[in-house]
Amino acid sequence: MDGRAGGSAEDARGLRIGFVPGVTLTRWRRVWAERYPRTPLEVVEVAEREQRRVLDDGTVDLCFARLPLPTEGLHVIRLYEEVPVVLVPRDHPVTAYPEIVRADVDDEEAIEREDGEEVADLVAGGAGVAFLPMSVARSHSRRDLAYRPVTDAEPTTIALCWRRDAEDTLFDDFIGVVRGRTVNSSRTVQAGGTAPRAKAARTPRPPRTTRRQKRRR
Repeated sequence: MDGRAGGSAEDARGLRIGFVPGVTLTRWRRVWAERYPRTPLEVVEVAEREQRRVLDDGTVDLCFARLPLPTEGLHVIRLYEEVPVVLVPRDHPVTAYPEIVRADVDDEEAIEREDGEEVADLVAGGAGVAFLPMSVARSHSRRDLAYRPVTDAEPTTIALCWRRDAEDTLFDDFIGVVRGRTVNSSRTVQAGGTAPRAKAARTPRPPRTTRRQKRRR
């Protein structure tokens, strides 16, 4: 999609958002739908090897990418780190521990494939173990597999990325949702979001006159 200038939050053109496996967009999609109900938000799962390409060719407007990623010409907002785990067969010895270090599985074949389903099948079949972000391992949860955090492995980082030459006010609106900008934020309201109605001020009532006060008058 080419860079688009001057759009508004209530824009029928909408946004296309890419995300790599393991990223959950449920909360952000719900908030977007509540604030900008007339602006479509399309989400597209993207393979890690394709995350830079889909930004460069405009397949998506913004992408939840997994770093490292070539970032030249991109805006990058780091969002959170992912816990690294090892994926093993359910009966593997390391499942006796709540967490491990890499040396505990040094004698194992490390499976390096991007397709999560294929990795899960290979691990379950005894071909080796796989090092993955916990979010990816959870998404392929199966009865014949287990995973354990690896305390000395480097965590991966999820970041929101978009091209520097593809600015749009819609992008700012979505970034505001991801960053937790409130609905009555000045930027959100100016962009077209809906601020809550102010409560009408109550007219104060005169103080009550008791029976005793009436008799004294």
